[in-house]
Amino acid sequence: MIDVTAASQHSFTVNLSILFSELPLLERPAAAAAAGFTAGELWWPFGEEHSPSEAELDALRKAFTDAGVQLTGLNFLDDLSKGARGTVSVPSEKDRFRANVPVAAELAASLGTKALNALYGNRIEGVDPAEQDELALENLVLAAKAAHGIGAILLIEALNVVESPDYPLVSAGAAVEIVDKVNAATGLGNAKFLCDLYHLAKNGEDLAAVIDTCADRFGHVQIADNPGRNEPGTGELDFEDLFARLTAAGYTGPIGLEYRPSTGVSADSFGWLPREHRAAK
Repeated sequence: MIDVTAASQHSFTVNLSILFSELPLLERPAAAAAAGFTAGELWWPFGEEHSPSEAELDALRKAFTDAGVQLTGLNFLDDLSKGARGTVSVPSEKDRFRANVPVAAELAASLGTKALNALYGNRIEGVDPAEQDELALENLVLAAKAAHGIGAILLIEALNVVESPDYPLVSAGAAVEIVDKVNAATGLGNAKFLCDLYHLAKNGEDLAAVIDTCADRFGHVQIADNPGRNEPGTGELDFEDLFARLTAAGYTGPIGLEYRPSTGVSADSFGWLPREHRAAK
């Protein structure tokens, strides 16, 4: 059993693209509320559709507002539904990504969402990586400006090389480097590092060192145990220590639960976190 004394200092948000995925999307906010949570986040929720209809957008808004769940984070077009890892650096997706930016920003603004995540995109065979990086910076500047326009931050995430071998940002350092480039290009300072402790652990990084050296760049933290990507307590990560380190490092933002329930039943996977600690502070 995890001692949640340190965890109680943090707010938690449930990633409703991976948790409660046994339910239809529009039923997930209510399910999260029934489990005691008041905040949720989403990968891009409309699959490959970069510009969903107003009816689809309204239905999603209603699902969150009716449930009393705050949408705290949203991905820009990510194409995860077809195995991609974002569209920011992919030349063939340039037009779709740029058309999606105002759509995602408007959806976020309408729900009071203050964090937008732009997955960098895979390396494409036959395309010069330098060309992809140039395009990525252009697109991230656009995304950062759109996020700034609604009072939000732009998140840039490192993934793990095992599950995402074509994704170039597979270390905290690589992601922070892009964060710094975007901030230098915009002068806005609203690009931040999305520190996913599961991905970093799977890459073999020293999580304590990442927290100690990069916490000032954190815009969001996500967790899952390693190995397995299941709930805390099912793997080898010391979450008592990690929560305490985040607090000591001055991280005051939310922690996203982005794991697969070990039993396949999401509502049964929260035993490690007492109900009184689940509502956002």
